[in-house]
Amino acid sequence: MEQIVSVVGTGLRFAGYGLLPLLLLPLAILAIPKPLGGLSEKLSAGIDRVSGVAMGFALTAGFLIILIQLAAVLLRYVFGLSFSWLNDSVIFTFAMMFMLGAAATLRDDGHVRVDILRPRFSPKVKAGIEMFGSLVFIVPIGILILYAGSGLISRSWIGLEHFNESDGLPIKYLFKTMVPLFAILMIGQALSQAIKAALVIRDLRPADADSDHSAEAL
Repeated sequence: MEQIVSVVGTGLRFAGYGLLPLLLLPLAILAIPKPLGGLSEKLSAGIDRVSGVAMGFALTAGFLIILIQLAAVLLRYVFGLSFSWLNDSVIFTFAMMFMLGAAATLRDDGHVRVDILRPRFSPKVKAGIEMFGSLVFIVPIGILILYAGSGLISRSWIGLEHFNESDGLPIKYLFKTMVPLFAILMIGQALSQAIKAALVIRDLRPADADSDHSAEAL
């Protein structure tokens, strides 16, 4: 198991190095928009679809957490039974709901913004701010999460770590895997947001396209 985890980890690391130049794509669009516009639009749409699939799992987790918590309450207060694996299931689905849904929420501009001046800016200025924030804040933090958590995740997978209690879920390693998965989804969606912002700046994409997409998603 340790050898398998090591091989997979090495492969993912080199794949990550190979994909790093993609983070420069929004800046390249600003320099040479026409050759890169169509391909970049398709890449952004593909990333958005991946985030949408992850949101589907998040919504499923949100529904499951209600059922699991209801079952835990009924068993405890009606039958006097309590199971650690049920409590662990609530924690696991709660993590899935937020970790897997964060990227699609970013896509649909659903995260809280403390912006006073932004509504007054022109579409291109807003796009510039979006691209700067995505590349300078979201991407580095995502990379830091991946770098800091790689050792912890690998050790958890090698030992197939369980939750703490003896009758807890035997999949704590999957629970911890939500952290790098969250980081990967956020990095990808940040790239998509930066690409769309660059296309808006170079007049290759309507400024209100994102709001239309959010309305369709709702």
